[in-house]
Amino acid sequence: MNKSTTKGNSGSPKKKTLPNKRPMAMGKCPKSAPRASRSLKPRCCDWDVEAALRMLQNNLDDDIAMDWKQLIVYGESGRAARNWKEYHRIVAELKKLKPDQTLCIQSGKPVYIAQTHPEAPRVIIANSNIVPKNHSSQKTFDQLDLMGLTMDGQMTAGSWSYTGPQGILQGTYETFNACAQKHFKASSLAGKWIFTAGLGHMGEAQPLAGTMNEACVLVAEVNAEEAQQQVNDGYLNWVTDSLDQALEWIDKGIREKKPISVCIVENAATVARQLLKRKRIPDIVTDQTPAHNLMEYIPEGNSYKWNLWYRDQDPEEYLELSKATLLKHARALMAFQKKGAVVFDYGNQLREQAEYYGLSIRKKDETFIYPGFVEEYIRPLFCEGIGSFRWTVLSGLKKDLLTIDKALVNAFPKKYALKRWIEKAQHQVNILGLPTRVCWLGYEERTKMGLIINQLVKSGKVAAPIAIGRDHVDCGSMAAPSRETKNMLDGSDAVADWPLLNFSLNAVSGASWVSFHQGSGAGIGNSLHTGMVIVADGTRDKERRLKRVLTNDPGLGIARYADAGYKAARKFASSNKINLPKK
Repeated sequence: MNKSTTKGNSGSPKKKTLPNKRPMAMGKCPKSAPRASRSLKPRCCDWDVEAALRMLQNNLDDDIAMDWKQLIVYGESGRAARNWKEYHRIVAELKKLKPDQTLCIQSGKPVYIAQTHPEAPRVIIANSNIVPKNHSSQKTFDQLDLMGLTMDGQMTAGSWSYTGPQGILQGTYETFNACAQKHFKASSLAGKWIFTAGLGHMGEAQPLAGTMNEACVLVAEVNAEEAQQQVNDGYLNWVTDSLDQALEWIDKGIREKKPISVCIVENAATVARQLLKRKRIPDIVTDQTPAHNLMEYIPEGNSYKWNLWYRDQDPEEYLELSKATLLKHARALMAFQKKGAVVFDYGNQLREQAEYYGLSIRKKDETFIYPGFVEEYIRPLFCEGIGSFRWTVLSGLKKDLLTIDKALVNAFPKKYALKRWIEKAQHQVNILGLPTRVCWLGYEERTKMGLIINQLVKSGKVAAPIAIGRDHVDCGSMAAPSRETKNMLDGSDAVADWPLLNFSLNAVSGASWVSFHQGSGAGIGNSLHTGMVIVADGTRDKERRLKRVLTNDPGLGIARYADAGYKAARKFASSNKINLPKK
């Protein structure tokens, strides 16, 4: 079963046909997937509206969408529009929209054209939002969805700003980079090795993100077909069913200082205990199995296909088997930590599930024995306004993408990890749909880069305007008490005023379009989050708006953490003259 890697770049998301669970009228599905225009001339009244149209259609490009026929972009339910009828209506309204009007989208359906002004957002989007307490549940949402009254926009699916799997990859890259700096005082993970598990959904990014940080990565995955797909996509180097062979490759990579990723086709709990028995302690241990859902989590002891069969035959017993395996898995991670490994949770709720089923996994101060990735690595970045900065090349020209890549590296010559990411992304990340790039920049750096891009458009070095956005997971844009805002210093985990302020502030600052959502991957009732996009079109007007949006967006996030009592945020705000009210 040993397989050598296929040379090439990371591929598109794996496609599968999903059952249509929405019996309401879907409208006429086109014969082929939508594809964004690459013309240098807009079809709409201005480039703000043209960008919104292109990004909507790009979300449903066959190279990007999970199932474009059902308008599903990613996450098995995240749609770009409510149904095909409403998609066609959105397209028609965007083409008619005037530069002093704003189109309002209610869960993938156009509902109102407002008379506003040229600096207002051209589109305002709200997705999946349901009144709390007795209504904001998955059951209620599913009923409303079946009635055709709402839709799941996930994050960037329903806000027309998805950039493909590159976003997850780059976020994982930043996590491992922060880990290297914090625990090893190094700019990379060269000479270190990571043990993780799970190659589905977000987990598929871990092997490539690890090797991009110059580490060797061992990942356990129960599905051999999934593992081989990752090899084919360029996310993974080798697959084997032999732990001896896997460790031999890992040792060779460390010895030769050559990053390598290896998948062992075996259950994560089993491999973890075998490593402990052999006294092979990784430098870093994390996990991306679907521990949040025990019916998706695979028990040890039998084959992957057998487990899928048995789950249908006896779901109650399957749940008990999953529970037993999960507890072994969590105990193994705790044991790795005791033996000196850096261990962290990657947001899949393994710790919470283990505690729920009886494992003592907290310290005397009531915090978990091993930390979550947000608290350990991402939150310190958020305190300084560092977060996702994305751009999409509306011309469709690769040379425009490379021009901006070069300008980015030149603008921040001391950011070694940024340069490394850009160089590796150029060779290891395929262009899917319109060319896009993702990186993480800090407060003022986002503004600086936005203005550089605007100047490149103005000078003609970039052929057409650029749509600049970010992930919904950012310093001031999300309230998710089970993950992103978990264990806030002041206990404000569930306070959702901040994303609402972020949504409103980006709108009045002049973003091209803004969005406000409930749910995302955390589930209905578990998070509220907001997105924004601003188009750099080379004009002086946009220069002013870029300054406002790209300063205020992370600025509010720094204020959020300063208000919560984080000293790093307060210090950063003071040293960078961020205007916070006096206490």
